[in-house]
Amino acid sequence: MPRNKSNIEIKNKRARFEYELLETYTAGIVLYGTEIKSIRAGKASIVDGYCYFDHGELYVTNMHISEYWWANRFNHDPKRNRKLLMNKKELRKLQRAVKEKGLTIVATRLFLSERGFAKLNIALAKGKKEFDKRQTIKENDIKREMERSGF
Repeated sequence: MPRNKSNIEIKNKRARFEYELLETYTAGIVLYGTEIKSIRAGKASIVDGYCYFDHGELYVTNMHISEYWWANRFNHDPKRNRKLLMNKKELRKLQRAVKEKGLTIVATRLFLSERGFAKLNIALAKGKKEFDKRQTIKENDIKREMERSGF
């Protein structure tokens, strides 16, 4: 029996403005029961989320998942570090890029898969300079004006 398609999609719009996204990956997340219930309720934020390596494993930090309202004393810590699940080949590639080139890994999108699992899109990113950010703002303004005028 097919499941209903989930409309839970939490984006990090700030990441596209602050960073130049080079490569994107999809990773699973290790969560507690109350965390997945909060995500299904749409109570999560990945605005400041970024990833780091610890003993060859990838973790996401600064991802806020609100406490589940119906849970009692067994609730989770909203800002805890969560382990990401990826292939070893992808992990090694990301770790090499972060170590050698000085890039960072940012969380860009949190969503639920067709099977109901929480997935996190992450991107290998390079920080933008101030003039790059001004250029992005200028392009967005031009694009918005074109849409308004009907071209």
